[in-house]
Amino acid sequence: MNSSCVGCLKSLVVSLHFLCWLCGAFVVAFGEFQMMHSRFASLITTFWPIYASNTLVVTGTIVTCVCYLGVLGGMRENRCMLIMFYVLLFLLMLVELAMACVFFVYGREIDTYFEKDLSRSLEVYMQSTSGGNQTIKDDFDAVQYLFQCCGVHGPADWKGNAPRSCCRKDPCNIADQPNWEEGCLLKLRNWFASNYLSTASGVVTMFMIQFACLSITIPLFCHFSRRGLGYQ
Repeated sequence: MNSSCVGCLKSLVVSLHFLCWLCGAFVVAFGEFQMMHSRFASLITTFWPIYASNTLVVTGTIVTCVCYLGVLGGMRENRCMLIMFYVLLFLLMLVELAMACVFFVYGREIDTYFEKDLSRSLEVYMQSTSGGNQTIKDDFDAVQYLFQCCGVHGPADWKGNAPRSCCRKDPCNIADQPNWEEGCLLKLRNWFASNYLSTASGVVTMFMIQFACLSITIPLFCHFSRRGLGYQ
């Protein structure tokens, strides 16, 4: 194999490692975007440990760091760094598969937790003073305004004290305000379920890209190492 072909193949290895790094960076950016534009975390406390945006940020950060090791090892042709990169990326891929399974399962079992969490948040809202529990109030108002719903199952949940965010008119400045008749439980549950499904699909896509990169780069790395073409 002449030197030009060797150089091209080594550049391909580095490029594929860089593609993995870009995937991780994109996942971090997407997770941050979700965190900034999703205001419903305080209402569904049961899901906080594996909240989709948090999981995306953590996973993407780990992928970015691991793939940076692969890019640096490929550029320096450092055998030790590349072996460490392949081992870490393989372990990370196993974790990603497990995460995807968890998201798919939680997307189906989401009903178990939603009604209890939303009802608790509504009770906190009703019992709070004008300045207390402002985060829950803001989040519940945002849900009712964005999804055009009222209460958990309907406006009767507010026991005659429905907030302005339940009103069908905008602006709502009448005493006997017309409220949305549909509750927020179904709409918010469907939103979370689709969010979990899209996150699981994104993790699977990232896994497939990483698998493709590994299936190409590992044979090339082994071939170069056996023939003494760098990677010392």
